[in-house]
Amino acid sequence: MSNLTRARENPKEQLFDEIDRIHAGMLGIEGSHMHMQPMAPQLDRETATIWFFTKTDAEIVEATAPAARAHFCVVGKDHDYHACIAGRISVRKDPAKIDQYWSSVVEAWFDHGKEDPSLTMLALEIEDAEIWASTGSKLKFGWEIAKANFNPDEEPDVGVKAHLTFNASSADHLRHMI
Repeated sequence: MSNLTRARENPKEQLFDEIDRIHAGMLGIEGSHMHMQPMAPQLDRETATIWFFTKTDAEIVEATAPAARAHFCVVGKDHDYHACIAGRISVRKDPAKIDQYWSSVVEAWFDHGKEDPSLTMLALEIEDAEIWASTGSKLKFGWEIAKANFNPDEEPDVGVKAHLTFNASSADHLRHMI
């Protein structure tokens, strides 16, 4: 269940935890005219970069031009957390990152392991994100709707929306929307 207090007080860490909890999200390249596709994220919290294993001949790699931007959409396992992450994306075959994130699941996609000539990675450097965290409790949701219907001046408190901005100096900025 999404923690609304945490979404208000520490949305960056909650976002990172949600990314770590999912097996895949939807990745798309801005302006490529191709549909978003499921990709498994590997998060580097220190640099706010999401890494994706892929193949050099993949359509998404071919669509990744220099200075390209991308969006990565996250839906929490409990369906009470949603995020849209945006930033610069690039193709990088980084041996250190390949070693760091390599697993038996990744290996299943590459016939020659880490030495597979088609192995490459995409790196999404997070610039900003919008998050939506909501209560997963039907009882709480019902209570908030009933209160708001009884008192028209009060909106139901069923979630948090926040905009996070990341920058190179790692001084994160946060603007709560509701």
